[in-house]
Amino acid sequence: MSKTQTLLEVVKAMKNARGFDRVLEKVTLVSADPGKVICEMKVEDEHTNKMGTLHGGLTATLVDNISTLALLCTERAAPGVSVDMNITYMSPAKIGEDILITAHVLKQGKTLAFTSVDLTHKTTGKLVAQGRHTKHLG
Repeated sequence: MSKTQTLLEVVKAMKNARGFDRVLEKVTLVSADPGKVICEMKVEDEHTNKMGTLHGGLTATLVDNISTLALLCTERAAPGVSVDMNITYMSPAKIGEDILITAHVLKQGKTLAFTSVDLTHKTTGKLVAQGRHTKHLG
């Protein structure tokens, strides 16, 4: 099974999960390369805060899960466990807007992996948020 097929199965499992990750049911895998994954999602009412823009908590969930998919696209293919995550919010994404979520593995060592995730408006390329995620690979 190819890495892309494996990722499609992982994304499908997330969408069908009983737990919190099911909030990702509207995320679509666009491409998967070694250490890099691109997904997209249309912002819908269920994804927003009281201001009608992409909720910060969902943004954090996207950073967490999509960076993990990027780690699964490496030779080691280890999802790891979160050690640290930070997000910088730069501009809103409103209901009806499509966003791209691009995750890169910056470095993968013996026990730690470092990733970066950019959320951008699909049409303008404007940065919505940027996250950094460190994971222990165990």
